Amino acid sequence: MPRIAYVNGRYVKHSDAMVHIEDRGYQFADGVYEVCEVRHGLIVDLTRHLDRLNRSLGELRIAWPMSRAALIQVIRETVRRNHVRNGLFYLQVTRGVARRDHVFPADGTPSSIVVTAKSTDQSAIVKKNANGIKAITVRDNRWDRVDIKSVGLLSNALARQQAKEAGAQEAIYIDHNGMVKEGAATNVWIVDPDGNLVTRPAEHGILRGITRTTLMDVAAILELPIVERFFSVEEMMAAREVFITAATSICFPVVAIDGETIANGHPGSVSQKIREAFFDVAEKTAI
Repeated sequence: MPRIAYVNGRYVKHSDAMVHIEDRGYQFADGVYEVCEVRHGLIVDLTRHLDRLNRSLGELRIAWPMSRAALIQVIRETVRRNHVRNGLFYLQVTRGVARRDHVFPADGTPSSIVVTAKSTDQSAIVKKNANGIKAITVRDNRWDRVDIKSVGLLSNALARQQAKEAGAQEAIYIDHNGMVKEGAATNVWIVDPDGNLVTRPAEHGILRGITRTTLMDVAAILELPIVERFFSVEEMMAAREVFITAATSICFPVVAIDGETIANGHPGSVSQKIREAFFDVAEKTAI
């Protein structure tokens, strides 16, 4: 059965989906996006994802393409039409189509929207949780406003490619002071020698991940202490555990960084506890 995409008011075959060549997302990366997990036929943390979408649109002064209620119905319908029970949906909103010019188009130019959905390989996720993943560190060379979930991801793509070529699955950005920021597509956590969960504060230096936020709710229920502070590469390498979080992976343990083993080289118990409790705590919306 062919995949279906929603593009500016129409449900079309994924293979036939297209946007105008002067869409500002295509020419200027002038747009934002969200990725949200679908698990057992339920959308995970939809409210928080749409709240973050609203913030990103506001920061870039892009108008909503439709009402929030209408967008929820489009998301549900796209997921249903693609028969996704375990997977994700992706939505992207750009400033719209206009004659190429760096300044914003005329008032009233409609935003463009695309929504897609697909199933994911759950066995691959289970394997990564069981075995852990490898990561590399890279110097952060992105623009300063990474708190906005912009479609401008060239640096992230290059970092992920560098990780792949090194036999790793994620690249971890390091700032000019040698402090850990976040992954190319994830937030980074460590468990320090005192058992604290440590992650960098979500100011303009990193994206405030939705899974990151829900994980804090999970940790509170599990009575795991969380500390938001800066931490160095050296502290990360010496941590009891390192793990990354994202909507599509929830909580992957990191067992090696830059070729060096983390702790005993096996997934730790803290990340396992969080992963096992996560979906009991996260918001779940019926399709």
